[in-house]
Amino acid sequence: MTSEADTRANFIDPALVSAGWMSHQIIREYYFTDGRKLAGNQRASRCFVDYLLHKDNQHLAIIEAKKQSAHPTQGLQQAMDYAQKLNIRFIYSTNGEKIYEFDLESGKGKYIDSYPTPDELLARYADKTSDLGRELRNIPFHLESGMQPRYYQELAVHAATGAIGNGTERILLTLATGTGKTFIAFQIVHKLFQSRWNRHEVGKRRPRILFLADRNMLADQAINTFNPYENDLVKINGEEIRSRNGVVPTNAHIFFAIYQAIAERENIGGYYTKYPADFFDLILIDECHRGAANNEGSWRAILDYFSSAIHLGLTATPKRSDNVDTYHYFGKAVYEYSLKDGINDGFLTPYRVKRIRTNLDELVLTADDQIIKGEATQDVYETDDFDKNIVTDDRTELVAKAILNNINPLEKTIVFCTNQNHALTMRDMINTHKTVSDPCYCVRVTSDEGKAGRDLLERFQDNDRDIPTILTSSQMLTTGVDARNVRNIVLDRSIASMVEFKQIIGRGTRVFDGKDYFTIVDFRGASNRFYDEDWDGDPIDSPLDGHEPKPYGGNGKGEPTATTGGENEPKEKLTVKLSASREIKVIDVDIRYIDETGRPLTAEQFIEKLMTKLPSLFTSPKQLRETWSDPDQREQLIQKLAQTGFDAEQLATLRRMFAAEACDLFDLLAFIAFEQPMETRRKRAEATRQNKAFFEQFEKQAARDFLNFVLGRYEETGITELARNRMPALIELSGLGTTRDASRAFGGSPVKVLTAFKQLQHELYHCA
Repeated sequence: MTSEADTRANFIDPALVSAGWMSHQIIREYYFTDGRKLAGNQRASRCFVDYLLHKDNQHLAIIEAKKQSAHPTQGLQQAMDYAQKLNIRFIYSTNGEKIYEFDLESGKGKYIDSYPTPDELLARYADKTSDLGRELRNIPFHLESGMQPRYYQELAVHAATGAIGNGTERILLTLATGTGKTFIAFQIVHKLFQSRWNRHEVGKRRPRILFLADRNMLADQAINTFNPYENDLVKINGEEIRSRNGVVPTNAHIFFAIYQAIAERENIGGYYTKYPADFFDLILIDECHRGAANNEGSWRAILDYFSSAIHLGLTATPKRSDNVDTYHYFGKAVYEYSLKDGINDGFLTPYRVKRIRTNLDELVLTADDQIIKGEATQDVYETDDFDKNIVTDDRTELVAKAILNNINPLEKTIVFCTNQNHALTMRDMINTHKTVSDPCYCVRVTSDEGKAGRDLLERFQDNDRDIPTILTSSQMLTTGVDARNVRNIVLDRSIASMVEFKQIIGRGTRVFDGKDYFTIVDFRGASNRFYDEDWDGDPIDSPLDGHEPKPYGGNGKGEPTATTGGENEPKEKLTVKLSASREIKVIDVDIRYIDETGRPLTAEQFIEKLMTKLPSLFTSPKQLRETWSDPDQREQLIQKLAQTGFDAEQLATLRRMFAAEACDLFDLLAFIAFEQPMETRRKRAEATRQNKAFFEQFEKQAARDFLNFVLGRYEETGITELARNRMPALIELSGLGTTRDASRAFGGSPVKVLTAFKQLQHELYHCA
């Protein structure tokens, strides 16, 4: 019977050669994702296609190969999904005998006799690309040694240069935080430079480009990315202009500026007006949702002045009710890559939600509580009121202690507070109760700190440093913090909009070695936004508290209310010292895991999802028992469980839900899948010890003692002690000696030791 490999070698390869395809135009087994990150430094399966056909840097088609006995379109649906990710129009699915062609643009398919030639296939895309677009596409990326762009970065660059080639005036790229927007911007600029494109005389000179940001750290990070053109770039700021006796720099091609430095302010004229209105050919606007498109926004005057330039906006936030102006200005994004896509592809880190409730989430003041300042104007104060309408250090201290209790001591953590004073108090409370002695363990980083704060932030971003470990902030760190090893995002403030929420979550998504996930620790119910219709995916009902999510921080339309505005708050707030007789405590810690759709799973949903996955892994109690009895097959099954989305930590959570901590994982799976009764590890081990016939087959007492030792370790710790790679350590811990000593105890052969180790496990799962 032929295999898929036979189909490729005997049918597809010769057919492609006959159609004129050269070896450099064919990529076999094209892997384009890294696989979703799982616990234990594991990853889910990577996405790949059997064949990728391309010409002139244009992906043209994919081929799905099936064995000869299979239906020719058996793998078509998955191939369609991959083609959509890769922005490929044509799919071919074949078993060698028949070739089926499917066109995603028309939505129709048909059987064909032979593959089209490279030129024929390229011609089908010709109406989508201008001559300039093709020229820009064919300019190679500028890559450092060994570096390769990710598939979505290539697509984003080609989409932008294609739009420029087509004469589009306003262009938007939407890519999740941590996916390399600045790298994409650099590659676009590189291609324009190499082609000597400009708005006036293409080919005569290189373009003049303005990279506009709203924060120095964003501009500085971009400058670092553009380092290959360091001799051709300049940063426009007051210091630079003063060094030139008040004259703006013009002797460069790439200009970086934060809009505050060049915009018109009070009695100071804007530096941007010192340039001719047609000076720039392209303006790149980083984080363009932060006001660039708003008619009243501070950036708008600059963009209007340079209206003849092409404006290319970069943002991490898809179209929402609170950034609709951005999309009205730029139009529909020419390319989008979502947070959900980044996580499922393995280029971003997954997250879990740890929602913590305290008995101060609703506060009713009593006569025993001391009002230090202000006047009580409400009967009940809720989480949204704290640190805006009422200040009580008792709650901040409780939250600080809960933070320390719910993170590992040296995990990089960002705590988002209501305002700068709240961030100060939170820092002080954390430092009061911390176990790490370093004075910079927890620091505040807000705009008030100035250079000292930026220095601390740089140290926090250094992945080789543990200190500072915790940053407290309010608004400053919602964007621009490129810290790959952030393990916890703590929310102790209301989130004014979905755009801001996505930006804050993005602080933890960057991939780092050994970082399987990051945790969102939520004290204010802000994670309810995962259930909003504006989050990735379709709208879903929130199971939290049985109610629809509140519009945290605003009027429900993403517009800040009078009490949400960060620093613009009443000077005197109600400040209260709670009565010493009050019992202040955390009353609930609820952990939610995020599935591949980006939705937090309740405990019930978690179980339901697990139950639907199990039939694909084993079909009967007997099959499960036989698989689990063999250490090698068991390890493969555990890996499959992890790849399905259920890693060791999640399975441990499931065991706690069923009060099955004393049971074997086998028993829990058999109970959920087949309603088999659960047994404890102790009972299984004891039943095995009673099997005299099994132990008497080993002549030497040392062999029997070793097997009993293994049973004891299993009783105490669980199946981790039954893995094949644990054998050498178990031999040493048991006092048996070396592996050679163990071989003598079992009859002189290492193979006999392994055989006995496996036989013991067979008895363990068949006796009880």
